[in-house]
Amino acid sequence: MTSLRSCIFSLAFAILACSAVSAAEKQKPNFVFFLVDDLGWADVGCFGSTFHETPNIDALCASGMKFNNGYAACPVCSPTRASILTGRHPVRVDITDWIPGSGTKADAKYQHVNDRGNLALEETTIAEVLKDSGYQTFFAGKWHLGDEGHWPTDQGFDYNIGGNSKGSPPGGYYSPWKNPTLKSKSDGEYVTERLTEESISFIDKRDTKKPFLLYLSYYNVHSPITPYKESFDKFKEKGDATFQGDTPEIVEHFGKSRGRQDNAAYASMVDAVDVSVGAILAKLDEQKITDNTVVIFFSDNGGLCTLRRMGPTSNLPLRSGKGWLYEGGVREPMIIRAPGVTTPGTETSTSVVSTDFFPTMLELAGLPAMPKLHADGESLVSLLKGKASKSDRALYWHYPHYHGSTWTPGASVLHGDWKLIEFYEYDNVELYNLKNDPGEQHDLSQSNPQKVKQLQSKLHAWQKKMKAKMPQPNPKYQAKTGS
Repeated sequence: MTSLRSCIFSLAFAILACSAVSAAEKQKPNFVFFLVDDLGWADVGCFGSTFHETPNIDALCASGMKFNNGYAACPVCSPTRASILTGRHPVRVDITDWIPGSGTKADAKYQHVNDRGNLALEETTIAEVLKDSGYQTFFAGKWHLGDEGHWPTDQGFDYNIGGNSKGSPPGGYYSPWKNPTLKSKSDGEYVTERLTEESISFIDKRDTKKPFLLYLSYYNVHSPITPYKESFDKFKEKGDATFQGDTPEIVEHFGKSRGRQDNAAYASMVDAVDVSVGAILAKLDEQKITDNTVVIFFSDNGGLCTLRRMGPTSNLPLRSGKGWLYEGGVREPMIIRAPGVTTPGTETSTSVVSTDFFPTMLELAGLPAMPKLHADGESLVSLLKGKASKSDRALYWHYPHYHGSTWTPGASVLHGDWKLIEFYEYDNVELYNLKNDPGEQHDLSQSNPQKVKQLQSKLHAWQKKMKAKMPQPNPKYQAKTGS
């Protein structure tokens, strides 16, 4: 009898334990990650835009936490994308330029710095970790981390809709396009609408017994700047009624930055993203899973502002844009809504970076940290809970390449309020106090040599520790002499 009782007790305990595990599995949050291509820090309403209209993104911001100082790990796309997926700095994964990069002119001051043309399969992505933990993993949109064999389904995603080696939509934004992983259904489809439809279809058809990661990586608002026909006329009329005279130009070294947001085509592309975000959030509401879904909104680099003839957007009050290590090139519109964790309408000015998403998602999923993997990221959960950050880390950028934005090789470091930028081409440095001068207009390098020395030492020590590849002098270079 005692043995029988013991058996029954053990069986009951086992059933309860299994039920507890099952309940815990059901409580794992879903993740929706919106990654917009080339969206500037000031391109959405909640971060200051008055010309662009983003009511759905603004509503998301009001329902979660706004990060005023959320940074991309690089001022161009592929390196930042790799940093999000791996929690590792672009230098560590050896992707320091967009793939395959611009190359270098034969007579440039520095030779081309070679880096990888794909995200190594040996790297562990957040998708792989979540998949191994029972998550369904869905990817849609821009990948740009290598040729076939290095696509999303090779890096932990169950589904890949539209992801390939290209950095802009193959064949354009409207079908018939030439995307090997997204066949058009009919002529005239707009790629953002199609990716949204596919994402919603995944939510509808998913296994409701398992949590999911939906990673929607928009091709918008990358060039070629192509009007979203649904709203272009509205922004054209708005611009005509709002602005007078030519768009102001701001000289930036050898380039020019756009001095205001007034590009109707670009505004319509931002609108297409906003409509998409709204549709997917509405689907979460319809499925009654909003309260168990973490939503993250981010961009891979700053808005394209500076070119030889200026870019399509303005990042003011931040300086310059995509391709540059000024704030306009690396500070991003960042929002996280984690139900039960974030208090709606909160914000933080703590500096965070794209490598932080990996460990943050692990902690929110109730999974252990993996510091050997996400070596350059820190969990943001304490910040999401409204606690003050105790971190005193420095953030580093290493961009030793030439870029079409007229950027030349350099690097930078941010520690506290102080930011130092090294320009190898000009053999000089610039120093800014971002608390007093977020627009980086007042170079303090001459008046504060001690801070320059301190930050340069930190940057050089970090580059040495990370074995960062430094640009080498070009023997074919001949310095131009003035007349």
